[in-house]
Amino acid sequence: MDALSSSIVNTAVNQASSQTADAVNVNVLKKALNTEAAGAISLLSTLPKPIQPPSAAPSQPGQTVGTRLDTYA
Repeated sequence: MDALSSSIVNTAVNQASSQTADAVNVNVLKKALNTEAAGAISLLSTLPKPIQPPSAAPSQPGQTVGTRLDTYA
């Protein structure tokens, strides 16, 4: 095998190795992201439900002030 053919073969082997390594790295990243997502879901499921403020209802018949917007801090 001459030097040019040897160089081409070496380049092809290196590129194939690089593609394999990239595929492995992507799979490891996907598994890590899935693990993180599962952890985040379990943490979010432990949070208490937010308390809903009482609805703004008129205190007197015909009163409309303060009945259109519910706000709380």
